[in-house]
Amino acid sequence: MQSLSKRADKNAISRRALLGGVVSSAVLMSIRSSEASGDLGFVVQVRGLLSRSAGDGHQRLESGNPLLDGDLVSTGEESSAELKLGGDTRILLGPQTSLFIDSFIAGQGGVLELASGQMIFDRPEGLPKIDVSVRTAFGMIGVRGTKFFAGPNRGAFSVFVEHGKVEVTNAGVSRRLLRGQGLDIRPPESAPRSLGKEATMAELSRLAVPSIPQDWEQSRIAEAYSSIGLE
Repeated sequence: MQSLSKRADKNAISRRALLGGVVSSAVLMSIRSSEASGDLGFVVQVRGLLSRSAGDGHQRLESGNPLLDGDLVSTGEESSAELKLGGDTRILLGPQTSLFIDSFIAGQGGVLELASGQMIFDRPEGLPKIDVSVRTAFGMIGVRGTKFFAGPNRGAFSVFVEHGKVEVTNAGVSRRLLRGQGLDIRPPESAPRSLGKEATMAELSRLAVPSIPQDWEQSRIAEAYSSIGLE
């Protein structure tokens, strides 16, 4: 009887060990699945309203919520938000701004689209450079590890670089911006005959040539940054 009891205890221990191994494997797989789920960043802080559109759904976002590839995040009126991508890249969004996260990989870069409004892209100096492209209605902004502002300012779509460098391309013209420089992109006042009188703003925007880069005065830099609402 004692031998049977010992054998039963050993079987029970073996079953518990097997079950424990299965549970541990399941937990490990869950962690790995979560790590590969597509989370690429998170919401740091929100003032006012920030929402996410993905597929057919809409969700209000708050501090700590994760961000995913394919998210379209938008701020409301008198709202602003700070996002963190890849652990060390900060994105500040101003009021009534929409940013589409096409793709982003930590340490490598990705593609973003500023659909409307204004933003600050901020990657601290000293970190390895990453390749990021930012699409806008007024062309493409090529980024190599930098801090820059992009959005409406003084009646134009403007780009300003605080540090690093970016390349702005539109209407077949590329301009390189270095530390302290900014430029403006203004649509033509009248549509060319090829587009006709009923040309849309999007069509006119594609014809807007970026201005020659110039050093920005501190007053204009402060004006652009204050339009974001978060620094």
